[in-house]
Amino acid sequence: MKRSEILFGIARIPLDALAALAALLLAYRLREANIDLLPRLQLLSQQSTLPPLEYYIESFVIPGVIAFVCIAAVLRLYSLRTTLGPWKELWKTGLSALLWIALVMAWFFMVQRQLFFSRALLVQSTFLLALFAMSGRTAVILFQRRLLKSGIGIRTVVSCGGRGLPESVSKDLKRDVRYRFLGHTSSLTEVASAQEKTGIDLVLHTDANPESTATAELIDYCRSHQVGYAYVPPVFADVPHQLSIGNIGLVPVLKFEPTPLDGWGRVFKRCVDFVLGLLLFIILSPFLLIIALLVLITSGWPIFYVSKRTGQYGKGAIPLIKFRSMCRDADQKKQELHALSHRTDGPLFKIKDDPRVTPLGRFLRRYSIDEVPQLLNVIVGQLSLVGPRPHLPSEVEKYALHHRRVFTVRPGITGLAQISGRSDLPFEEEVAYDMRYIEDWSLFLDCWILWRTIFVVLFGRGE
Repeated sequence: MKRSEILFGIARIPLDALAALAALLLAYRLREANIDLLPRLQLLSQQSTLPPLEYYIESFVIPGVIAFVCIAAVLRLYSLRTTLGPWKELWKTGLSALLWIALVMAWFFMVQRQLFFSRALLVQSTFLLALFAMSGRTAVILFQRRLLKSGIGIRTVVSCGGRGLPESVSKDLKRDVRYRFLGHTSSLTEVASAQEKTGIDLVLHTDANPESTATAELIDYCRSHQVGYAYVPPVFADVPHQLSIGNIGLVPVLKFEPTPLDGWGRVFKRCVDFVLGLLLFIILSPFLLIIALLVLITSGWPIFYVSKRTGQYGKGAIPLIKFRSMCRDADQKKQELHALSHRTDGPLFKIKDDPRVTPLGRFLRRYSIDEVPQLLNVIVGQLSLVGPRPHLPSEVEKYALHHRRVFTVRPGITGLAQISGRSDLPFEEEVAYDMRYIEDWSLFLDCWILWRTIFVVLFGRGE
């Protein structure tokens, strides 16, 4: 371990403690002077009294500082090895402040059997605590990165083996300021030479074989020369985000999960879909009634068009509900127009200026209004608000094997591909966007896609 990593890791502890101390004392003085940093904070300050400063320090400040440092330690914010990215470290620091206020409230209510001295003081303390702690960490991160760029604390890395290092790994090593990548070597002799010339901190083995003498010799060399050894499994090179280390008995294993949208992630996403889908449907109901009447007046019955689409895991058929935007015999005319499809790069059928589309239907499609009834599919759990768009079973039959990876999650009304080009995207690029969403899913990503969808729809980009 680098000496600078140890120093910076240890330095974060007193910095966090000082940040917490300064935040709690400043919050007290501001409350004492009736100064509010946050808007409308005075609404929380009615009928609140401040204790004497000495009592406040003894009963709250000192335990509060210790509690914050302990929470940060539990979140592994004092790791001596630099493993967290800067944004993740700052996010965890903010999370520590939120957990801190929850702990304080629970302590006073459940143990002390009383409310905190002042609600406004507590809120302002938490705000200042997060601000000071994150500012201190930002200063440390910037200073540490400056030293890394100067070569202080940097880790020297070589790869070794008959197989080259995956391109994605070598690019990340060259881009990351924490590493100096010397390149690829093919033998232990070259590793030993690099160790003598410049010194090596880590060897990345690309084709380890437990029955190979060369592998055993390389591992023994790394052990005897205090050099880190790591094995890069090529079969997992394209799925770095979804790897986790587990154990079968005492044997460590690498495990691959198709998506983080599993376990609690799946529960949270379904809850958000149901609540938000129901809320949107209720709000838009008058608008939906108007559109239904317009469809009935301009092109007659039926108002809705129900299309069977392939669901999650490639099984079942989802009855996808849309406002009818085409003439009533559109399905019969599809075979006649199949040769006119402008999507020749994949199995999807799409025609620009489709003659089957009605004048009203063209407007509905341009702004995706015909898709709004699919909120009913979301409410009953057949669709998600965000996910890969579902396709026709006849199109799915033409999928290549890697295309079927999009069935990992529930299909959606909008998705990463839809905000990145809609029908203008080549099919392989659409699948690539869907896979990126599946492997990098988060609630934040869902919110961002929904927000971007609003602007894509308003500007009527694609159909």
